[in-house]
Amino acid sequence: MFKTIKTGVLALMLVGATNYAQAQKKINEGTATYTVAYSLTPEMAQMESMLPKESKVKFKNGLAKSQMEQGPALITVMVDKGTETGLLLLDVPIMQWQYAVKMTKSDLDDTKKDAPVFSEFVATGEKKTIATYNAEKYTHKDDKGGTYELWVTQDIELPGGMKESEFSSVKGTPVVFTSFRNGVKSVLTLKNIKEEPVGEISLTVPKGYQLKTMEDLKALQGGR
Repeated sequence: MFKTIKTGVLALMLVGATNYAQAQKKINEGTATYTVAYSLTPEMAQMESMLPKESKVKFKNGLAKSQMEQGPALITVMVDKGTETGLLLLDVPIMQWQYAVKMTKSDLDDTKKDAPVFSEFVATGEKKTIATYNAEKYTHKDDKGGTYELWVTQDIELPGGMKESEFSSVKGTPVVFTSFRNGVKSVLTLKNIKEEPVGEISLTVPKGYQLKTMEDLKALQGGR
């Protein structure tokens, strides 16, 4: 039954957990919600119905938490942007599975190993309101010949370390941006940010969870 949960789907959870809005009202704790649009290759098109169309990320003090139901499974990913480490929790009640996977910086880096490198960010002066925030359009390129647009706001600032390295040279908070994880391209658009208590976010393995490796999870999926 777990084999219906593709490795790529697990990895794509990291998109929500690591990529969310960042930069003049400071918001230290809350929930950011994004709509997600995918550009899938023909080989991956069958995954589209399994992928979330919305990403909801809770954040607090440099840590982020996202969850997704995938068939009988609940997948939770927590990421510490300061240490660049994470924790994946897999709950499958009907199988009585409670598995935890500690993710190293190398594990997280692997999700971006084939991603293009962005550069040449240029402000266009074009402006509009996105999710109640004033945003300006940028264009940029990658090292594979691709071109993109990026929308950035100066209205908000989230905890330090939350801004993705791809956009580190741009001042402000990306509210519409392109992400690549495990070969999957997606465009995330900020829907809203709620400043609210989100409870504890921790990379400590909860009681009752069996510690596994990412390779163990892949083996459960027949090596996929």
